[in-house]
Amino acid sequence: MPHRAYLFSLRFAHAFREACLDERYSRGRFLHDVMAGVTVGIIAIPLAMALAIASGVAPQYGLYTAFIAGFVIALTGGSRFSISGPTAAFVVILYPIAQSYGLGGLLLATLMSGILLIIMALMRLGRFIEYIPESVTLGFTGGIAVVIATLQIKDFFGLQLEAMPEQYWDKIAVLVQGMPALDAVSTLVAAATFMVMLLWPRLKTPVPAHLPAVVVGSLLALWFNAHGASIETIGSRFSYLLPDGTRGAGIPPFLPEFSWPWHQANASGEPLGLSWNMVRELLPSAFAIAMLGAIESLLCAVVLDGMTGKRHSANSELMGQGLGNIIVPFFGGITATAAIARSAANYRAGAESPVAGMVHALVVLLALVSLAGVLAYLPMPAMAALLVMVAWNMSEAPKALHLLKTAPRSDILVFLTCFSLTVILDMVIAITTGILLAAVLFMREMAQMTRVTDITHDKRIISSDLPDGWRVFKINGPLFFAAADRIFGELAELSSNARGFILYMDGVTILDAGGLSALNKLIATCQKDGTEVVIADLQFQPLRTLARAGVKPIDGVSRFCPSLHEALNLVS
Repeated sequence: MPHRAYLFSLRFAHAFREACLDERYSRGRFLHDVMAGVTVGIIAIPLAMALAIASGVAPQYGLYTAFIAGFVIALTGGSRFSISGPTAAFVVILYPIAQSYGLGGLLLATLMSGILLIIMALMRLGRFIEYIPESVTLGFTGGIAVVIATLQIKDFFGLQLEAMPEQYWDKIAVLVQGMPALDAVSTLVAAATFMVMLLWPRLKTPVPAHLPAVVVGSLLALWFNAHGASIETIGSRFSYLLPDGTRGAGIPPFLPEFSWPWHQANASGEPLGLSWNMVRELLPSAFAIAMLGAIESLLCAVVLDGMTGKRHSANSELMGQGLGNIIVPFFGGITATAAIARSAANYRAGAESPVAGMVHALVVLLALVSLAGVLAYLPMPAMAALLVMVAWNMSEAPKALHLLKTAPRSDILVFLTCFSLTVILDMVIAITTGILLAAVLFMREMAQMTRVTDITHDKRIISSDLPDGWRVFKINGPLFFAAADRIFGELAELSSNARGFILYMDGVTILDAGGLSALNKLIATCQKDGTEVVIADLQFQPLRTLARAGVKPIDGVSRFCPSLHEALNLVS
């Protein structure tokens, strides 16, 4: 189907080749890309730092991710306007890895996830994004938002907590116990930052709200610290090692060097090392990262398609995401995927091609090498407030509330299950359980839709009289394993006293192995009871299933007719 080709195609650098090589790429389009790239690059700088901190690593690793993975994915991916980098969705996966295995474990898991994404692209699995129900995506994104917001409470209120427990309810208990010792000045800085983000959109300026909010928060923190306060900043919490062995505060103002991911530190500060046991331990996390990365990046591409009228290549996008996540760990970058908010901002700023994504990456690179000293003044409470707003936006609360008010009970159950499991247990468990639950509930609903009806006396369909002891039954709906036993069981009861019956099956579109087995049982029962069955008007798929199974007419027991009219003539 040509209109669905984007779900099956796979081409290296598909979006770049389509937008810049297959189409005429003019100087005007380039200028539009540069302006959009500069705009979204400025947006990405504080977000990349904040998301790296939320993931349990130093802020510079978020910047490395934004400019390295952001450039590679824009060049090699399948979506024209996607902007890739650290995203809030990954926090719930990356933070536990960083706590247990350190930066080295996080980089190795990212590398493994990139390999898995390449495999998914080569297997053409991009098309399966359309099979994930909205109740599942809303459930796990809402759960992720709650977890992210919970993790920001410590810095938002300036709480002095040594470590956060692993389980969610234990985190809540520790935070509640620490609330009496909140720092009023840090809370004021966070609240001011948050209020600016809430009120700024009312001015309807093209400047995104989080930029003036972070500036206001930074100026407030600078003033309070100059008057004796002790608000934590990026410079006071994070440090880096200089070539002469001394330590610098904040973010290193130089480019990352190539390093094997397993040479980076583990949770104890020692080199992680590479072993089969380590790979085996990190494999579930890598699989979770790959699955979420695929879902997030393809959902972003679908959203952009709706905004722009263009078509992405799903498998090409998976390949680009995989390449980005394979390359970036060798330079200290953490997991990257397409970010919906930044990608939408990129398009609204006038982007024409993936060149805008590459320019965005170069802007982040420029900020790293030239503004590292300024970025060190960013206060942690302002970063926390920024992430709380990010969490709120990604939760899509209005859409979730609409689903709870209007959706069928099965969708509500799936949503609540995914949401609860994401918060309490694990996102991988939540997505797996949600998809399985949605599939089971869908099969139940489909099975309930399958009906058998006695139409013997329906003159609109049966115009002539039938011989004594003959009846006509019509089946509507798919005859698969969840419905077939019930339907043929009802048929056996309805036809128990009949001499014979016609089974009108023009409304049966599917007959699977379970339905075939149940049909054979019905024919065997008819043979035992001396009842004749005429099967009429089989659709293509059920007819093919019967042919492949070698089902043939049995003299005096079963016959097949191409239409109901011929079946009626046969028994008259």
